[in-house]
Amino acid sequence: MNAFLDIEQTDDLIEYLRHRGLFEKGDRCTAVVLRGGVSNKAVLVKGPTRSIVVKQALEKLRVATDWHADPARIEREAIGLKLLEPLAPAGSITPFVFEDVPLFLLGMEAVPDPHENWKTVLLRGEVADDAIHQFGSLLGRIHFQGTKLDAEALRPIQDRRFFEELRVDPYYRFAAKNNPETTEFYTHLISDMKAMPLTVVHGDFSPKNILVYQGRLVLLDHEVIHLGDPTFDLGFALTHLLSKANHLRSSRDLFLQAAGNFWKSYLIEARSLATEKDFESRACRQTLACLLARIDGRSPLEYLTPEERGAQKRAALELMQKPPAHINDLIREFGSRL
Repeated sequence: MNAFLDIEQTDDLIEYLRHRGLFEKGDRCTAVVLRGGVSNKAVLVKGPTRSIVVKQALEKLRVATDWHADPARIEREAIGLKLLEPLAPAGSITPFVFEDVPLFLLGMEAVPDPHENWKTVLLRGEVADDAIHQFGSLLGRIHFQGTKLDAEALRPIQDRRFFEELRVDPYYRFAAKNNPETTEFYTHLISDMKAMPLTVVHGDFSPKNILVYQGRLVLLDHEVIHLGDPTFDLGFALTHLLSKANHLRSSRDLFLQAAGNFWKSYLIEARSLATEKDFESRACRQTLACLLARIDGRSPLEYLTPEERGAQKRAALELMQKPPAHINDLIREFGSRL
């Protein structure tokens, strides 16, 4: 095989998968390039008896700003797939198939058809209570079960380098650079995160990384998984629900309520973890940090209009001056400022 493989050259990819023994030489295979991701190429390959999604990590991410990250992070995603499957509810993590670190490749079983991306569903204003409950419960389960892992199981995710490259620098530090008055806020939050290696943190817990199959949420994209502060995941997830409350005026109350129900469902699974000192207040600060970072970071939310970006930025900056200590207060205060 070639020393380099571009998986978007789909004939070459199919030949590569046959060479690995994942499909037979005579199998009729089709391949579809999956669009929408910024940090990886992704291709769905279907054969007679199985379907595989192959990902290839990019060194230069597909965003407007100049954003580079080590493609060796594909190995971290493989670790994440294998680590999360026994922690999460059955069927909510795609099974690992193979990895090829020199080619920055990862293969996983495809989610069966028909399925739909949850972000697409939410942007239609469809906010199903059961999906929100699953969203909170899934995160709470991962965080709580992660606290039970021993040091050896956690050793492969102790390195925070990919989280720094793909989250802390391009989101938090970049947003602080664009808003110098927030430098102290972000500096303290980053320092607090480093001091809280409490459990498994997904780092990309977002509706765009979830497929809905037969009413079940399936979580994808684990390349920044690490041992860290679980409040980052909470802030990251809440930001997506609150940003959609900002964007979809006719469904605003539904999304604000959904944000509160997400937190409630999370607590059912992870209440003992959430009793850690300053846990909820730190989750509030993470949410504010993400709300601004998704406006002025390297990866702004593409669906917000200029007016909506301005409203979200003003609300986040105002609330950063005296952050609420409780999630429900934060949701109410954010909603009142839209």
